[in-house]
Amino acid sequence: MTDPSRPPLRLMIQDAEDLDVLSALFQDALVRHGDMAYEAKARRFALVASRFVWEADGARQRIRTGLHFNHVMKVQHTGLDLCKPGTVAELLALRGWEGSDGATIRLDFAGGGSIRLEAECIDAEAHDLGATWPARHAPDHSQAE
Repeated sequence: MTDPSRPPLRLMIQDAEDLDVLSALFQDALVRHGDMAYEAKARRFALVASRFVWEADGARQRIRTGLHFNHVMKVQHTGLDLCKPGTVAELLALRGWEGSDGATIRLDFAGGGSIRLEAECIDAEAHDLGATWPARHAPDHSQAE
């Protein structure tokens, strides 16, 4: 059910402004805990998400999208039980800050969970994987406070 007029998402993220764009695209993405991993030797944090296709002009679609951050030195998480790989978390936002001693990237999930990445710099890539499929429900933010 892929829309042939919509090319797959392929983004390179190199600063906090790029991360803001990525955050908007990944809002309401569903991520299984087992689909997130930190590869310490490669200094890479990666995940695969079922992303709601916000850019699909009103069509309710999702697509699997891979995202990885490079040059990651440390990963911390709170409010997520990563020992349960089948658990699904809803990604709300990605935020990033750059300073003289490196960068901090935070992934915020519904329910208060978060993952904090300490990196040399903001350097990431996102790629759609495969075809879209109909989403059962569209995320609803009409009751947001």
